[in-house]
Amino acid sequence: MSEADWAGLEGALHLLHFEPGAVILSPAQPEAEGLYVVFGGAVRLEQDGQAVAWLEPGEAFGYPSLLGQQPPRLTVRAEGEAACLLLAKEAFRRLLEKPSFALFFSARLAERLRLLQPAALSLPDLGQPAGEVAEAAVWLEEGASVAQAARRMRERGVSALLLKTPEGLAILTDRDLRNRVLAEELPPSTPALQVASAPAKTLPAVSPLYEALAYLEQQGIHHLPLTEGGQVVGLLTDRLFLRRWLQTPLGLLRRLEQGDLGPLQDYRERLQAIVRQMLAAGFAVPAITRQVSLLNDALTRSLLRRAEARLGPPPCPYAWLALGSEGRTEQALLTDQDNALAFQEPAAKPYFQALAQAVLEGLLEAGFPPCPGGFMADRWCYALPEWATRFQQWLENPEGEGLLEAQVFLDFRSIAGGLSPEPLHGYLRQAGKSRAFLTALARSALAFAPPLGFLGRIHWEGGQVNLKKGGLAAIVALARVYGLEAGSLARPTPERLRAAAEARLLPREEAEDLSEAFLFLAHLRLKHQLEALSRGQPPTNRVAQSSLSPREQQMLRQVFWRIRQAQQALAERFRLPMPQVRSRRFGL
Repeated sequence: MSEADWAGLEGALHLLHFEPGAVILSPAQPEAEGLYVVFGGAVRLEQDGQAVAWLEPGEAFGYPSLLGQQPPRLTVRAEGEAACLLLAKEAFRRLLEKPSFALFFSARLAERLRLLQPAALSLPDLGQPAGEVAEAAVWLEEGASVAQAARRMRERGVSALLLKTPEGLAILTDRDLRNRVLAEELPPSTPALQVASAPAKTLPAVSPLYEALAYLEQQGIHHLPLTEGGQVVGLLTDRLFLRRWLQTPLGLLRRLEQGDLGPLQDYRERLQAIVRQMLAAGFAVPAITRQVSLLNDALTRSLLRRAEARLGPPPCPYAWLALGSEGRTEQALLTDQDNALAFQEPAAKPYFQALAQAVLEGLLEAGFPPCPGGFMADRWCYALPEWATRFQQWLENPEGEGLLEAQVFLDFRSIAGGLSPEPLHGYLRQAGKSRAFLTALARSALAFAPPLGFLGRIHWEGGQVNLKKGGLAAIVALARVYGLEAGSLARPTPERLRAAAEARLLPREEAEDLSEAFLFLAHLRLKHQLEALSRGQPPTNRVAQSSLSPREQQMLRQVFWRIRQAQQALAERFRLPMPQVRSRRFGL
């Protein structure tokens, strides 16, 4: 607000004092008298006589009633002696004419959290849809010769042409003309379709640019048609981007895919540098974790190829499975190894145990410490029939160690090996149809209590709070339950929440709030982990209160409250009691 805005509030602001237990707002009122801001003490929000939240100095209430021109939905009561600033409703409505003011007070939690996220990305923006930077596709008519194709490329200044065929899309590049026409001494009259590549590989135009460029690297191609609604809308080429990014994620990705492992002990440091660079450039956490997953996947595939070269070709198809946060593509900095191996033929187990051991040693050298819980491919190395038995045991007895194992494996993602993941996907669908299993997962999700203490304030242990235990892990667990119940095979937490909303298991607003809360916590954790690394300290899930701005602390409190509300809704859905949270202040 400007000085003129403040000057215009003269006579519209009043400081009100309330005795303990005094009702400040009530659903019996036709409308709130204005915007209230807690100035001293605390106020309690009640619904049906039950406390649902507490507000502290700097937090506002009353505006939902003013915006909707309706009675307040909640009762607001003074918790002890309290003081509030009251901005008259007429002045509040005048300020709503300012877009920034209107956005802040009309926004839901999800939108308020977005306001705290980094601003625009630096160029090149690898997070934008690939279709936004693609070139226009140039087509070659059916039956054209290679000579006509070469002239079309020269006239249009392009290095690739697209052709329509009865079987689908084909692509002809200048490399094809050199390697398949000139090098083979074919005549100029050769049909272009004879030397074109078909079917052409494509990606949706909405794919993030970093993903499309990484796909170019993985496939060893230089041109990528982009589609929308089944139609080609543009052509992405590597010439504008790859040279710039040779020392960035794409450069490392290319070297890994080509088998250039380099000194493995340097991998962790190189990855941290990339994460730091992307966060500083303003990339959102999902873009960063997706890139980290691409790199970790490429490293694992390269280690697998190296092991296969030593052990011989695999005796049957297999699937190397990433588990946990890596399976959900939500890992930013290297954490414990979480992986497993599935293969087709039981008799091939000795080979795959040796393969797993070789890869795990490489991952350890690259900076992935062993998993303390033992969720690693040397132990979890089974043929498909054995996996079927395991999953059946988890579904029939979802408790104790078995339930913990199931939760880790429900996030699996196949990254190499050629074995179809469809049999394993069948277990996910089966889990989503078992009410008993979902209830057990829900009960486990309720155990991640947000760190809220007396009056709903954040409980700072030693001046710090754990962002994972009652925050990130709680949302991951909630999303896992709802995602499975929705029948979704998605692994990333935001995608599971979206699937739950589409299946009408969650209100869309709640799904968006939880998704943005997850991204807010993930960004906050990553930022503070990188700061710790820069000071030579190990990264942790804890963040100090002194390192957070008042606004961040306020939003963090609202995030924890939103998680608790979501847990209460989950408990009601599965008819479970909410775990009793002991008062840390009074030992109650």
